[in-house]
Amino acid sequence: MAYEIPVTQARAELADLINRVVYGGERVVVTRHGKPLVALVSADDLRRLEELGELEEAAEGQVVSAVSSVREVASAPREQQRFGIAAQHRGPDSS
Repeated sequence: MAYEIPVTQARAELADLINRVVYGGERVVVTRHGKPLVALVSADDLRRLEELGELEEAAEGQVVSAVSSVREVASAPREQQRFGIAAQHRGPDSS
């Protein structure tokens, strides 16, 4: 759980807040009118967050790649008859 502090108070206590984050392992959320504005986290936490984001981006790229490589599969003749399909799509290199 993060320690919350109003921005006006955070200005006055910035050095102490930095020490709490670096040496105490705390996370500090600075608020304005009770709403989260920014967060103070250690450099190690930031690195882990960035690595997690990069992993998520890589996973998304793999999903997009997998979906793009799926080829259109022609319907089986039984399905064509069942649904009354009269035409077939032929690829660009078909005559």
